[in-house]
Amino acid sequence: MSKKVDFVKSLQGLSEADLAAKIKEDEQRLKKLSFAHAISPLENPQSIRVLRRDIARLKTQLRKTQIGA
Repeated sequence: MSKKVDFVKSLQGLSEADLAAKIKEDEQRLKKLSFAHAISPLENPQSIRVLRRDIARLKTQLRKTQIGA
């Protein structure tokens, strides 16, 4: 399967607190990557894009658990 599907499936068993902690951790990582990229170009700038999308997936899953869907 694709990495995206595996990532989404791994999120389904997590609690709201776990999801919120993972979101906060990934947002910090995104901030560090963005700063590093501003100073000197990253070897793989697509990693910023992938991380942003993963954060969006985390937030979507968190919202799903909050509304009980």
